[in-house]
Amino acid sequence: MGFTTHTDNNGVRTGAAIVASAVAVAATVWGVATLVHPGSAGAASRPTVSQPHGGDDSGHGRAGGPGQQQPQAVPEDIAHASESGGNTVNITIDDGPDPRWTPKVLDVLREHGVKATFCMVGPHAKEHPGLVRKVVADGHRLCDHTMDHDTAMDKKPVDYQERQILDAKKLIEEAAGNGAKVEYYRAPGGAFTPDSRRIAAANGMRPLGWTVDTKDFEKPGTAAIVAAVKRELGNGPTVLFHDGGGNRAQTVEALDQVLAWLADQGRPTGFPVRTAPDGP
Repeated sequence: MGFTTHTDNNGVRTGAAIVASAVAVAATVWGVATLVHPGSAGAASRPTVSQPHGGDDSGHGRAGGPGQQQPQAVPEDIAHASESGGNTVNITIDDGPDPRWTPKVLDVLREHGVKATFCMVGPHAKEHPGLVRKVVADGHRLCDHTMDHDTAMDKKPVDYQERQILDAKKLIEEAAGNGAKVEYYRAPGGAFTPDSRRIAAANGMRPLGWTVDTKDFEKPGTAAIVAAVKRELGNGPTVLFHDGGGNRAQTVEALDQVLAWLADQGRPTGFPVRTAPDGP
């Protein structure tokens, strides 16, 4: 809103100044209230504006600038639990989309009526937007797996980490279209840092870990992949599979067997926790 200062009427000029002053005071009060509001549960009573912390931070980067507040407070800690609680299992799929294997993974998930979280590499999403849209259309969720899948990201400068995360998020969401959002961030190889977690959370993405590593990326054999899930599921509910990075035939077959086994065990599937805090 603007006010006209050129006038011959002193009363009008004075009145406008008083109104402008009142608006400025109100805006200041609102801004203070916004910054000190604790947000939703699990936000550790901190503002959702990205703040640098820790002795090894090298700078704010894009996520540290003004205007980065989110409507929901996304916690910075790494999620492992399921948002449905109980004995729900989270199926997560990394490194795609891949034109050969992602459709096969989607077919298996559809056959079992299971929804999964797809952690995508930015350039792969840009190259195969139709697959990204298919993932979203099937009711699955999107996760940012960076631009270059650099497993040494935790040893790189903050501005590099930020570019890897935010550039990938942009490409994935552009590929998905229709306002679809990336809801999680998974560091390549688990190379999280306090900075990468902060950057992800400040941009609406919950850092996402895993509790069951199927080792399917190493192609140990279908039976070994299935056995790893059965053996490690007691560690927690989030299972790591891959639809990119090479021949994933073993993964597709193992996923089919694992989902059948989970159904026999009465274990439902769902999505990882995003804005609610993990339980103890």
